[in-house]
Amino acid sequence: MEITATGTALAAEITGVDLATTLDTATVEAIKTAWDDHLVLLFRGQRLNDPDLLTFSRHFGELDPPGPNPYGTTFLPEFPEINVISNVKDAQSRPIGNLGAGEAVWHADMTYIETPPKGAILHALEVPVGQGDTHFANMVRAYEDLPAELKRAVEGRKAIHDAAHNSAGMLRKGYEEIDDPRKTPGAHHPLVREDPENGRRALFLGRRPHAYVIGMEPDESDDLLDRLWAHATQERYAWAHKWQPGDLLMWQNLWILHRRDGFDDNARRILHRTQIKGDAAIVG
Repeated sequence: MEITATGTALAAEITGVDLATTLDTATVEAIKTAWDDHLVLLFRGQRLNDPDLLTFSRHFGELDPPGPNPYGTTFLPEFPEINVISNVKDAQSRPIGNLGAGEAVWHADMTYIETPPKGAILHALEVPVGQGDTHFANMVRAYEDLPAELKRAVEGRKAIHDAAHNSAGMLRKGYEEIDDPRKTPGAHHPLVREDPENGRRALFLGRRPHAYVIGMEPDESDDLLDRLWAHATQERYAWAHKWQPGDLLMWQNLWILHRRDGFDDNARRILHRTQIKGDAAIVG
């Protein structure tokens, strides 16, 4: 097994390992260490069926079921811990997966709950090559470089993380549109997350649309959030992944942001995804 960093602010590619096979303890521990060091890992040319994907994912913790989607369905009833990310429709014109073909804005996954997932694993079954790139940004680096004025502004502050919309901006089943951001449904989290084990700190932003900094006037909240997002999503903190069939990506959800480019809706894109359950509430 060989680990090669991308040379950007995060991410590394691992070669020389077949994730569909039984992995020994040393290999799993090496992957865990690389994941902690690089936050995003890429494995090319993987051919995993759904049981294989679940077996590999469970090396990293208990699995979370997918969050609610706009269709109110379970895409894989046989494997309820797997989410399908796809624009494809079945013979009855029903979506076989979530998120469609549009752009997905910068976000962290499911931060609208009290204990968000700590990681996600995404396996490409079919992808249109050259379209639908996924981008990642390192929130540890972004916090380290935050201007002193903004560090003071975020210290001790919490924000509401919107539960009503997914990362493609689609309203989830059972929610209504809210005009006043102070009434946004969702968890309240500190703007700066700290690892209680080692003191590492990172910006914890969730997603920009519908967010609100508690205790501020809406326009003041918008101004602060806009400045934080402009800083955190600079190219110097980011890395873009260009998909190929068989790619498997895994990322540390609590330390990064990610987004997806839109792609041609006539192209087929099918990815299967698991997520690792969070084990603690967010600590500021």
